Amino acid sequence: MPKTRLDILMHERGLAESREKAKAMILAGLVFVNGQRVDKAGHQLPDDVAIQVKGDACPYVSRGGLKLASALDRFGIDPAGMRCLDVGISTGGFTDCLLQRGAAHVIGVDVGYGQLAWSLRQDERVTLIERTNARTLTLDMIGGEPVDLATIDASFISLTLILPAVAKCVRPGGIILPMVKPQFEVGKDRVGAGGVVRDEALRREAADSVKRFLEGELGLRVVDESDNPLTGPKGNREIFLSVQCPDD
Repeated sequence: MPKTRLDILMHERGLAESREKAKAMILAGLVFVNGQRVDKAGHQLPDDVAIQVKGDACPYVSRGGLKLASALDRFGIDPAGMRCLDVGISTGGFTDCLLQRGAAHVIGVDVGYGQLAWSLRQDERVTLIERTNARTLTLDMIGGEPVDLATIDASFISLTLILPAVAKCVRPGGIILPMVKPQFEVGKDRVGAGGVVRDEALRREAADSVKRFLEGELGLRVVDESDNPLTGPKGNREIFLSVQCPDD
């Protein structure tokens, strides 16, 4: 019997309005095949397999949008009318959230290529800069005009290596929302099995080290922080920081 990707099957059966939405639902853990949760959109399945969606569908192209939405609500930040920078845009969950909340424009930066959801790739409010390491980011690369708000969702690199370049791209008084991923801050030798930081003290240490860098090295102000209500793909509990750039 021929087999088809799970995201394609969901779209064909009307369980998702697009393959992008199907992928978001799968990554959010809402999709079950024959009673078992499946977390891979590319999983090949027989065409007659039973697929069930449990819970509310993700309103963004990836569940990253849910993470950012929670942080924006927690910090009381309204991106309406803002020019934004999304570092580590990937599929575009953060960007989708920002646009749905009224952002005027989002510049997305990613070291990878071809990951952004097609709907966002075609959106005139999105400028995409691919194959670019955020450590090398400059104001000229984003049009010479600093942004009002920057978000960071980066993997396999410490935020301390990215933040100096990002901070130079944000206007005085602007906001940076970096998402701290403990597994990339504490050192490989201190990460548990499966790449997960389970020790709460280590999680706090990761967040505190980034906060010290922001305030001590960059002269920025950490206004607030919030645990991400959704865990990362492997189960890591991430931490959002709300950072204010100085007015002068």
